[in-house]
Amino acid sequence: MASEPRIDGFLGGRLRIAQPAGGYRAGADAVMLAAACPAEAGQSVLELGCGAGVALLCLGARVPGLDLTGLELQEPYAALARDNAAANGIAASVLTGDLARMPGPLRGQGFDHVIANPPYFDAGTPAPDAGRGAARHEDTPLSQWIEAGLRRLKPFGWLTLIHRAERLGAILSALGAGAGQITILPVSARQGRPAGRVIVLARKGARAPMRLLYPFIMHEKPSHLSDGEDLTPAACAVLRKGAPLNLREG
Repeated sequence: MASEPRIDGFLGGRLRIAQPAGGYRAGADAVMLAAACPAEAGQSVLELGCGAGVALLCLGARVPGLDLTGLELQEPYAALARDNAAANGIAASVLTGDLARMPGPLRGQGFDHVIANPPYFDAGTPAPDAGRGAARHEDTPLSQWIEAGLRRLKPFGWLTLIHRAERLGAILSALGAGAGQITILPVSARQGRPAGRVIVLARKGARAPMRLLYPFIMHEKPSHLSDGEDLTPAACAVLRKGAPLNLREG
């Protein structure tokens, strides 16, 4: 991590999280991921590739009493996640390791939920910062992220992912016969625009039909006309107030 951390506010300032000023910094995608996870108090959650801990801590802030664990490849980011958890008064265990070679302490564990925001870009895409590049570039195939998540889930546990909409086919292919009861939430920047992201919720070992939800719209205006924030009420509730997305049936 080449740059000193800066403090970013999340959930309307409820969380203050240190992230590298010039490296990879999580944003709205991490908050949306946390909002989509249907975890309940007393359950266990593992985040694969937790970075500085934004998604994990947003989830912990929304649902007290969770057993939170993060796995992060880069030790400087893992250290930030540990510090951020302590600074925000949220208990979380963060391990440094590679999901493709799962650390020993995690191999025997099963979790009620696994969440992940896998890297979005091809491995060859240049990045100005090495830590940012490692966080953003798909050096480990997306299918391996999903396989690792399913392996760490208890029977009928929930896997929650956020990714680019164009990767939906690859996500569904990787889930294969290992998960069902799949719910897909397209996320569009503005009304009438193609979805740029998808949130996918799947249940290990389930066989219920797939559901495709109405798109979640992030911004109210048809285009970005000024520097002011124009979030929809639904997006403001999730990003600023910590509201859940409620993707699960029942």
